[in-house]
Amino acid sequence: MINLTDLEKKINSELTTKIKKSEIRHAQLYLNIDSEDLIDVTLFIKSNENTKFRQLIDVTVVDYPEMTKRFKVVYLFLSHEFNQRIVLSYSINENEVIPTLTTIYPAANWMEREVFDMYGVKFKDHPDLRRILTDYGFEGHPLRKDFPLTGHTEVRYSEEQKKVIKEPVKLEQNYRNFDYESPWEGTKYIKKQTDQENDKKN
Repeated sequence: MINLTDLEKKINSELTTKIKKSEIRHAQLYLNIDSEDLIDVTLFIKSNENTKFRQLIDVTVVDYPEMTKRFKVVYLFLSHEFNQRIVLSYSINENEVIPTLTTIYPAANWMEREVFDMYGVKFKDHPDLRRILTDYGFEGHPLRKDFPLTGHTEVRYSEEQKKVIKEPVKLEQNYRNFDYESPWEGTKYIKKQTDQENDKKN
């Protein structure tokens, strides 16, 4: 079994210029690359006899809206044979289209659809790039940091129209006024009512 230090040296020596940065943290190997090198790097770590990272655990994105390269795309790989993990990442612009991993790791299909749905990142040559977690016609991407906490629209059943309708989100007034007092002390209106009852008794 190859240890993480030897694994890092092996990957750096074989892939040379394709690895921008590598380090070992939390008993895992972290690799930083350019998006155009994704296919070459993943093919190597999957097929090489000293690596054998044959399982894709997850694909996710971190949003940095203040940066030029807004999204950091992160892949988690597992080698069952060596019981080791690799965290592979690269940064992209907001509208950049990145390669799909579905031909190398079929499990990437739904993971990439989730990333597309939640962050709006598009994958080139993906076989079925549709939303997977939100509804048809949903606006925006919920895990972007500029997405409003209450969303853009809400769906409800209209008794008057006898059908499901979409309308802009509106907060009822009673949800806007929060009472921050301790629940042990009771809310203000209950305290007033109790005080008035006590005054009448006295």
